[in-house]
Amino acid sequence: MIRRFDRAKHHRSSLWALVTLAAMPPALLALCGPAFAHASERGHVLLLPTQYYVLGGALAVAASFLVLIFLPPQALARLGTRRMRIAVLPFDGRATVSFFSFLIFAALIYAGVSGSRDPLANPLPLTVWTLLWVGLTLMQGLFGNLWAWLNPWYGPWRFFVRLGGPEKGWFRLPKALGYRPAVLLLFCFAWFELIYIAPDDPQHLAAAALAYWLFTFAGMCMFGHPSWASRMEFLSVCVGMISRLSVLEARCTERGFSLSTCLPGGKLTDTRPLPLSGVAFLLLALASVSFDGFMRTFFWLGAIGINPLEFPGRSSVVTENTMGLAGTFLVLGAAFTLATWAGDRLAGGQNWNRAAGLLVWSIVPIALAYHFSHYLTALLVDGQYALAAASDPFFRGWNLFGTAMAHVQAGIVLGAHSAWVIWNAQAAAIIGGHVLAVVIAHTIAYRLYGSGRRAALSQLPMAVLMIGYTVFGLWLLSTPTAG
Repeated sequence: MIRRFDRAKHHRSSLWALVTLAAMPPALLALCGPAFAHASERGHVLLLPTQYYVLGGALAVAASFLVLIFLPPQALARLGTRRMRIAVLPFDGRATVSFFSFLIFAALIYAGVSGSRDPLANPLPLTVWTLLWVGLTLMQGLFGNLWAWLNPWYGPWRFFVRLGGPEKGWFRLPKALGYRPAVLLLFCFAWFELIYIAPDDPQHLAAAALAYWLFTFAGMCMFGHPSWASRMEFLSVCVGMISRLSVLEARCTERGFSLSTCLPGGKLTDTRPLPLSGVAFLLLALASVSFDGFMRTFFWLGAIGINPLEFPGRSSVVTENTMGLAGTFLVLGAAFTLATWAGDRLAGGQNWNRAAGLLVWSIVPIALAYHFSHYLTALLVDGQYALAAASDPFFRGWNLFGTAMAHVQAGIVLGAHSAWVIWNAQAAAIIGGHVLAVVIAHTIAYRLYGSGRRAALSQLPMAVLMIGYTVFGLWLLSTPTAG
């Protein structure tokens, strides 16, 4: 079953577009003109056949118990620590790359103000929602923390330091804050991308993106780049956590940057425990992506009294979806708390905070797998629009790269063969992500409790939770959606 592609619907919400929203939601609502549909809706929805999520749930059950019973945690722990050096870079080019990224950001802001009002022809929404939020997030999970080089703040901040600004800033962020500011900003971001009625209007997006850039840059100047980026700038926190899943690792040494390879998720098995605010951040990241799919299902629309075949528009469900987003986060948080608390009791542990702070890292492969599955079709289609818009960014009839008149092949996700490939890729990602999460959780539990038996006992409730989430994620890809 395939839902038609709506040209006014684009992809995913912005990276920089949320502090303005956090500070002045009423002002943003007042600015709204035409209510563009949100870009995160999938361009084509290829509904996964029911047997895929039934089979996926069964495989997840089998794989989980195989990991817990037959795979020795000592061997898994040793594999997670193995590294193979592949290169040493004798220089740090982050400032140069970041400054170039800032120049591109400035051009995108200008394009948002002066270019086309069509979200599928303007490079600003296409870049930040398709290439950045979807594409870069996936790249982070594969190749490491590319955002440390590509963010548009580090280069200008280094220039500020060279002009005489204090490298560590004039003030210190209170340690007691933890990740609370990033949690708040992430929730505002999720609200903006999922619930706000016009998140992809180029002019509104340009104003919000510029406001967030200025807010973040001012914070980095006052408190120092490392401190602000690690706890306040939610995107740096989010993609930094996701990058720990990657197969590449870069470490700063006396000789330069040392690049090594490791197993997927190997860097997650030796991390420090997150504080409770960090646990909340990762759970909110997963909950927001899950609710993005859930809020479009016939089940949710029926529950809030909306006929799925006569969807009245985003503005009519702002309150219901806001409550749904918060409720999804609270339900997931309660389920994770119960699973880790019960596991800690079964293993005879006495420090639930530490257990939760370590085991929450196993959420990362699940979040990335669902991110891939949920936005795969939109990336395939909207990526083509981004390529075309890059040749004429300011809507002046240019053809800089020879792609301005390129025909967008929406049929890339249509047809029996394409559907079969996409279905299998989505199902494999969901199942594989959850199995990897079980392996990582088991390895972390062994490190936490010190014995294979106690680790296995502690993971029984977590295995149940992950199996349930596997079925839920595959069901979201198989159920009809609207809105």
